[in-house]
Amino acid sequence: MATPNYGFEKRQKELAKKRKKEDKLKAKSDRKSGLFAEDGTEIEGQEGDADIAAPGSAESSTPAA
Repeated sequence: MATPNYGFEKRQKELAKKRKKEDKLKAKSDRKSGLFAEDGTEIEGQEGDADIAAPGSAESSTPAA
């Protein structure tokens, strides 16, 4: 019978802990920014707001015909 590899088990446990902590921080920042609802679904209308340029910036770059 093979001997247990305790070092591997410990490393896997540490990686899972790190992954869980990162997920919690990401979820917290998403909640803080208001991009996601409580259940984790994306709120409609929030995604497009970031793509809107300043008023007149897109119009001034195109030549008038």
